[in-house]
Amino acid sequence: MFKRNSAKSATINTLIGVNTTVQGDLQFAGGCHVDGRVVGNVTSAAGALGFLSISERGSIEGSVDAAHVHLNGLVNGDIVARERVELGPKARVTGNVKYGIIEMALGAEINGKLIHAAPSKAEEAKS
Repeated sequence: MFKRNSAKSATINTLIGVNTTVQGDLQFAGGCHVDGRVVGNVTSAAGALGFLSISERGSIEGSVDAAHVHLNGLVNGDIVARERVELGPKARVTGNVKYGIIEMALGAEINGKLIHAAPSKAEEAKS
């Protein structure tokens, strides 16, 4: 009935390990997985598709901007998921979430506004 998104199998080019803290803004291309802590904004490179995954052990204290965001950890800041955001059961967001498509598991928590933005032409073509 529902078609799963192929972004879940995206290649991870950047990994922030569980015992790692990054102080400052992080810009990535391709896929980025956060098991540690980032104190700063996390964005995908301009023009890049960008897939960001934050595990239940991961946290970001700053804003997030990527095409696809899969969150099961903590974000203290706004999230802009230009195409899709998936919130797992342990996801916690303190800030606004702007999204094209949203998927939320039971238990996910958002302390802020949900703002729908039309998905990009690329996402509409996949549907």
